[in-house]
Amino acid sequence: MKIRVLGPLSADVNGMSIVPTAGKPRQILALLALYPGRVMPVPTLMEEIWGTELPQSALTTLQTYILQLRRRLGTAMGPGEPGAAKDVLATRHGGYLLQIPADAVDVHAYERLVSEGQHAFEDGEDELAASTYRKALDLWQGPALVDVRVGPVLEIEAMRLEESRLVTRERRIDADLRLGRHAEVTAELTELIARHPEHEGLHSQAMVALYRSGRQAAALDVYHRLRRRLVEELGVEPSPQLQRLHQAMLTVDPQLDVVSGPRRTSTFDLYAA
Repeated sequence: MKIRVLGPLSADVNGMSIVPTAGKPRQILALLALYPGRVMPVPTLMEEIWGTELPQSALTTLQTYILQLRRRLGTAMGPGEPGAAKDVLATRHGGYLLQIPADAVDVHAYERLVSEGQHAFEDGEDELAASTYRKALDLWQGPALVDVRVGPVLEIEAMRLEESRLVTRERRIDADLRLGRHAEVTAELTELIARHPEHEGLHSQAMVALYRSGRQAAALDVYHRLRRRLVEELGVEPSPQLQRLHQAMLTVDPQLDVVSGPRRTSTFDLYAA
């Protein structure tokens, strides 16, 4: 079985999709897929489907959805494995679980690659970190669970995954900047700061990329636009480290150069206290 949740939901067994068209069974499959090998309690599944307004027939209806998923699974597995669907989508005391390897689900392959990339990043192995982060990000086919109606449980999971995706992208850019690829990441950072207009880490990266590309004025303009937004909309000044980064650019601090910069820190932390 191969399941994808980093984008549209897909689940294939022997080349056949087992993803139901109905919304609620899709939610159940997505939630079980996020935790392969772990029992998902019945109350959690019910909360995802109905929130706090449970119908009287909630338990019976949930069992019907599980039966529908098992039928699709059994059809895909074929007649040669009778009862196997119950072993894969198994009933346990108080809940249900998908008994499949974690790496059968793209999110777990993604998180393993992110962990490997972080270790390489912390060890100063910038080329390995950048390539490993890139492999992790390449697993994404769009926003997490983009075609699944999400309830309160899946909504939190989708938010967590999207935040992880942004952090991983930020770390990959840090590795690229440490490798001197400032010109290559400038366009990407321009898009990111437009999408995340109050994200100081991304703005610091954009400033450094522009500065190292010989565009000091553009780098300073990124800072001033962010500061204006923070002051006018939130009533706060940029963080001390971002202010120090701005000052370093005004004084042409050699620490901003690729060769002189530290090898085991993020761009945002270059001027942390």
